[in-house]
Amino acid sequence: MHANVEYGSEGIVSTSGDVYSFGIVLLEMYARKKPTDAMFGEKMSLKSWVSQSLDENKIIEVVDANLLRREDNNFSAKEQCVLSILALAMECLINSPMERISTREVVARLEKIKTTFLRTTQDAKDGNGEQINE
Repeated sequence: MHANVEYGSEGIVSTSGDVYSFGIVLLEMYARKKPTDAMFGEKMSLKSWVSQSLDENKIIEVVDANLLRREDNNFSAKEQCVLSILALAMECLINSPMERISTREVVARLEKIKTTFLRTTQDAKDGNGEQINE
């Protein structure tokens, strides 16, 4: 299916199109770039740029520095959370609407990511509620 159909430009509305759009929004939020950014064109898209960073384990290079810095408390937990969210975005952006995850699956995955992040960051605190540096 052509990307324009996913954005509803041909008047086709579907939940799988909504999932695709949600994937784009996730990429825009975490990378702080739009698909129309000057750095993207025929050879590279926002989707391919983020996908390549995931494949090469270099998400720190594409994620907005306001969201993830190596010197952050709980960097490992934050990095894992961002990795999980970007991997979810990639599943939302599968070209075939029939193979794309459902909105129900998206919600379940987001809840699992949240629970894992909260559990991991809670485990990183000592008995006094003070942060233990990684």
